[in-house]
Amino acid sequence: MLIDEITIQTKAGKGGNGSVSFFPQRQGPCGGDGGNGGSVIVKAKREVKNLNAVAQKKDFIAEDGGAGDSFNKSGRNGKDCILYVPLHTEFTNIQLNRVVVISQYDTEYVLCRGGQGGRGNDRFKSATNQTPRYAEPGKPGEEYEFKVVLKFIADIGLIGLPNAGKSSLLNELTHAQARVAPYPFTTLEPNLGAFGEIILADIPGLIEGASQGKGLGFKFLKHIEKVQLFLHCISCESKNPTEVYRVVRKELLEYNPLLKNKKEIVLLTKVDLITPQESKDLAAKIGKELNLEVFPMSVYDVDALEKLKLLLSKFKYVS
Repeated sequence: MLIDEITIQTKAGKGGNGSVSFFPQRQGPCGGDGGNGGSVIVKAKREVKNLNAVAQKKDFIAEDGGAGDSFNKSGRNGKDCILYVPLHTEFTNIQLNRVVVISQYDTEYVLCRGGQGGRGNDRFKSATNQTPRYAEPGKPGEEYEFKVVLKFIADIGLIGLPNAGKSSLLNELTHAQARVAPYPFTTLEPNLGAFGEIILADIPGLIEGASQGKGLGFKFLKHIEKVQLFLHCISCESKNPTEVYRVVRKELLEYNPLLKNKKEIVLLTKVDLITPQESKDLAAKIGKELNLEVFPMSVYDVDALEKLKLLLSKFKYVS
């Protein structure tokens, strides 16, 4: 099951208390500073594709800083608590109503900052106070609740009406093991697969009215906003393939008009069910009516699959 939206609790570590200590024979203060508390940090990791691991924990607590000691020994800093999430995950601080979007790999984003360690009594000595008998307590770490939303699951999204052959195509392109069956709504959750370093997602079937909340597609429309390329699958079994294409495009644009700028490859799928000439003629007819190129495709046609793989490998993806 793909988990794409959760709420988590985060708590940074408390700073360690400063020490009140003196050198032997009362030769002056030597209390060390407390260590800083650990922070709660989030990083994007290429291997992580969903929020499932984060959802299993939900409470993320960093370590407290250690207390200072005598002979000016500082307490150790608390260990950070690090969350690993997919790129483009969105964190909304519920208390502060601030949004952090994880937009780069290998960059640390601090959700909760650890408390500063308290100063030991050596820090307070002066010409007028050579034996201070006090030190600072460590400061508390920040503590927040976050709503976490997965905004992006793939580079390429396979879209189309239910039973358009998307899952079968995903399986052939990526060696995924998506469930397939000859009836609508076989796919109840997005299926993911890797084509080299490119991630493909089979988006559950859209239907007319999806942008208003009908069917399964609405739940997953948010995942296609950052997809860089659509593989638009139209089954050759459709009675009116051109209208099928327009229905899906209409739902996409009603959900987000900016989706019209996405690159798209249109595939006429399941052409093994008709003759090669019928396949060629139908693809040409749809292409003429829509003023775009349509590629006949069958998961049993090795040449067609290789041609599609070549097209995908030439597309420039931005991580």
